[in-house]
Amino acid sequence: MSVLLAGGGSAGHTSPLLATADALKRLAPGITITCLGTRERIEAQIIPAAGYPLEFVPSVPLPRRPGVDLLRVPGRLRAARDAALEVVDRVRPDVVVGFGGFVSVPAYLAARRRRLPLVVHEGNTLPGIANKLGARFTRHVATSFPDTRLPHATYLGLPIRRMIATLDRAALRDEALTAYGLRPDLPVLLVTGGSQGAASINRAVLGAAPALAAAGIQVLHVTGPAHDVPPPDTGVPYVVLGYVDRMDLAYSAADAVLCRSGSNTVTEVSGVGLPAVYVPLPIGNGEQALNARAVIEAGGGLLVDDADLTAEWVATHVVPLLTDRERLDTMGAAAAHLVPLDADEKLARMILDAAR
Repeated sequence: MSVLLAGGGSAGHTSPLLATADALKRLAPGITITCLGTRERIEAQIIPAAGYPLEFVPSVPLPRRPGVDLLRVPGRLRAARDAALEVVDRVRPDVVVGFGGFVSVPAYLAARRRRLPLVVHEGNTLPGIANKLGARFTRHVATSFPDTRLPHATYLGLPIRRMIATLDRAALRDEALTAYGLRPDLPVLLVTGGSQGAASINRAVLGAAPALAAAGIQVLHVTGPAHDVPPPDTGVPYVVLGYVDRMDLAYSAADAVLCRSGSNTVTEVSGVGLPAVYVPLPIGNGEQALNARAVIEAGGGLLVDDADLTAEWVATHVVPLLTDRERLDTMGAAAAHLVPLDADEKLARMILDAAR
């Protein structure tokens, strides 16, 4: 059996794609998997590094507002669809799977042209333009959140890496603290702004470093590879890293996390039972705030607008949280397993059924 997986542009599309590819290999060891992406974005590095072949189509961003770029979309889309058709005719997949984003649109059009089974997975609470289109072409539609409105939608959850889905934080705690040079007797705040970092989050937490240190709170701060930030000298461990490739260790070291609320982050953080302070990305269509809504309502996290996140806010709200063990335990229990952690295999089974 041969499967074509289309997704790219951001980790929000490539991470579930790779988790699903791994699940397909576990469930159907003889399967052939080919991925579809662009040369310019994150998938060009991440997918080949994971060991999967990657074919390319031209990038076709879909403008949200009228303008010159919108007039150019039809021509660009035809070229991308033709490139996807060339891949489909050469690879001859039994099923095409799309994870949203502009890479998926030509894949959806090519699958429809060749009358191939199509599976669509939507990662966010609010579906994007690409998946609104793709869901019209198939009855095999999966969502990460129960309230996502798409035709024929089945709520499966978001596929995440097995090392996170099966993580035992307590068992890895000592190893994680040692790896980052953190003390076992003080609470740890993990800070991350996503794969590229977030200047506003970095600025607020660094500004609150004296207040955090005064309360005996250690910080593991993942600033993003583009942000060169020296660690503040406060007398309490404050570890600054540009990038972390072992998020299982970072989660295991932490007592709470301050982060964005992309679907992958919300699924991983709540799934491993970490209390969270979510700071939704201030651009887009508001999907990040909606992604975190169920966790917030269950008592597993706090939500603060990016514009309101200041050093003073961190000192006022985050410091009391990290110094209240009972509250941390209550929030962690509320978040744990709020979202399913076996979506990778559920989606893989949907794909295999569609192909058959």
